[in-house]
Amino acid sequence: MIIVVANSKGGVGKSTLAVHLAGWLHQQGHRVTLADCDAQQSSSQWIREAVPQVSLVRLSAPKEILNQLPALDQETDFVVADGPGSDEERSRALLLRADLAIVPCKASMLEVRALAAATEVLRQAQDIRANKPSAIIVLSMVGKQYRLTKDMKDAAAALALPLATTAMTLRQIYADAPGQGAVVWNLGSRAREAAREVEQLFREILPEACTSTLRKKQAVNE
Repeated sequence: MIIVVANSKGGVGKSTLAVHLAGWLHQQGHRVTLADCDAQQSSSQWIREAVPQVSLVRLSAPKEILNQLPALDQETDFVVADGPGSDEERSRALLLRADLAIVPCKASMLEVRALAAATEVLRQAQDIRANKPSAIIVLSMVGKQYRLTKDMKDAAAALALPLATTAMTLRQIYADAPGQGAVVWNLGSRAREAAREVEQLFREILPEACTSTLRKKQAVNE
């Protein structure tokens, strides 16, 4: 399965989401490759230090992305691609190969409305591929007292994209994690709430990838 973390805006938490998702999938027992397709390559160093068992590739040119992602998908259970911020051609190439697009978005009316432009390339890919990839919006960097307003729900609904129930809270621990070369569940008690949050989010988005779900399926097959 190829999962792309995509938004044409920078600073919305794409790398945080991509690195933690790749680490979580590895923790669930899957073979995982992180494809760093962002010019800044911030997720490359982070994942190498935090979860060195995750395979890492860097793909910069659209042609590389189109040609190599299918092969990577055959070699591993999940490919998690950290998408570029403003390179439309790279984003289009990723979405033409993706099975799922996760779209992080800051929790404000301005940001949600801006998704109409930010998801234009996603719409183009879905038009070409008969509504593939599937996509979901994840609100990121939300305040601890945050409440989803009706206007924001309506703005997301107008895009015809589902909105994850679990949001990623604005926490200092997420900002600290890259510098410490770690994912939040390896940062002790001060990161307990963040670890619980990402676990809940990924279980919501990818319930079939959970260890408990896999064990149940194996038991049924046996």
